[in-house]
Formats: sequence, C-alpha cells, structure tokens
Amino acid sequence: MEQQFKTVITSKRKVFDLHIRETFRYRDLIFLFVKRDFTAMYKQTILGPAWAIVQPLLTTVVFTIIFGSLAKLTTADVAGNFEIPGFLFYMAGNICWAYFSGTLQATSNTFLANANTMGKVYYPRLVSPVATSISHLISFGIQLVMFFVIWLVYLLIGRTSIQVTPALLLIPLLVLQMIVLSTGFGIIISSITTKYRDLAMLVGFGLQLWHYACPVAYGLQLVPEKYLTLYMLNPVTPIITTFRYAVFGFGYFHLGYYLLSWAMSLVIFFIGLVLFSRIERNFMDTI
Repeated sequence: MEQQFKTVITSKRKVFDLHIRETFRYRDLIFLFVKRDFTAMYKQTILGPAWAIVQPLLTTVVFTIIFGSLAKLTTADVAGNFEIPGFLFYMAGNICWAYFSGTLQATSNTFLANANTMGKVYYPRLVSPVATSISHLISFGIQLVMFFVIWLVYLLIGRTSIQVTPALLLIPLLVLQMIVLSTGFGIIISSITTKYRDLAMLVGFGLQLWHYACPVAYGLQLVPEKYLTLYMLNPVTPIITTFRYAVFGFGYFHLGYYLLSWAMSLVIFFIGLVLFSRIERNFMDTI
C-alpha cells in the first residue's frame, strides 16, 4: 500500500511555490515565535513592555523641542490656518516609522537570527518573518492606544483643529500596508544577506537616512512643489501623511499617490516572497 504524506520536503520547487497554506497550518508555531520574540525584546529590562510607551514618548518630546521649538520646522501638510498639536504631530509620525523600521530591521535578520533553529528542525521558513512582524505589531498596538488617549484629551480640550471624520476607518488599512511593506523589504534584505553580509551592516544606516526622507519631523509643506511628485514616490510618505489625515481630520491625502504606494508595497512584498522562497532552499550552505 502506497504511503500518503502530508508534508514532502524537497529542494525542487516552482518559482511561485510560496507555501502560504502550509505556513497557515503552522500558526501555533507562529504564536510561540511571537511570544518568544516579544519576551526577548523586553527581557531583563526594569520597565518591561512599558518601554513600548516610554520610548515613543521620549522621542516625541525630543522632536517637539528640537524640530518644533528650536528649528521651528512647519508641521503643516497643507496650506491653511490649522491648529496642529505639535506633540501629536510628531508622535503620529514616530509610531508609524518606529513600527516600519523596527519590523524591517528585525525581519532583515531572519535567516541569521534563526539559523540554529532552521538547521535542526523543518518548518516553513516564512513563519519567522511573519512572527517578527506580529510581535512588533503588539508594541505598535500599545503605542496606538497611547496615541489615541492623548488624541482624545486634545479633542476634549477643544483648542485644536482636530476633527473626527470617516477617514479614521483608513487606519486598519494603513497598518496592513505597513506590515506588507516592512515585511517585504525585510525578507528581501534577509535573503540577500545570506550571501552578502555587508548589507546587514548598512541596514541601520540606510534606515536613518530613510527616516529623514519621510515627513516625520516636518510637514509636507516644507517640500518644494517641484519635488513633491518625486518625494511621494517614497512608499512610506503616503502612509504617514494619510495617517495624520485620518487622525486629525485634515491634511494631505492624494488618492493617486496612496494607491501607487499600495502598488509598490504589494510588488515589493511579492518580490520578497519569491526571493525568500528561492534562497531558503540552500541558505544553510551559504550562511
């Protein structure tokens, strides 16, 4: 009688054999990896998960003092007489960028960080970057709750131009896009670093430069009109400006640029999946 196997491990795969369904079957392992990563993130710290709140608060205070009070950079994304709370403005950009950069940097180290585990037992390799993005999503969720608590205080005080609009419904879509974009970039880098370790050294530096190319510390009005189209080709820019548009009820929202950003995110994610699938077959031989 011929045996029937549920899982067949082989190095011969199609180009688009991404093992999405198999990865979903390992959701219990994903949960264990999420728990491991989240615990390791705050292990042996005095404040523990409270750092998810303290860190963006301190960063926002620094941004408010340096870029707001001293440099006096504009916090306006569109022209108009709007009362924008500087603290909320900087926090909105910081929590979005923190999730994107944190997930990208952690995911870009997937193969190197999990080499020992991957070399001992089989599981869909896509489990690791998925778990990484979810574990960082927990921290982002905590920060988002903190943001809306402060946002509600400003709204109740009533001394700002903040409005509650249906644009708030865009937030889940923006979070999903950040997951797709950061994970896509991360797994592309992780696939390349198995052979070229130099790239791993450049990720942190590249993210610092990318940070200043995004409207986190300044409003979109600071960008000259003739460079705006080029500036909006940065897929992170429409995410941040649309997030501020959603939570403030006013600001810059261009459907064309936003859809282009989504298209770029999906293309990058798909390229990452294909590249990841090809590299994972023999990465143990090169790592």
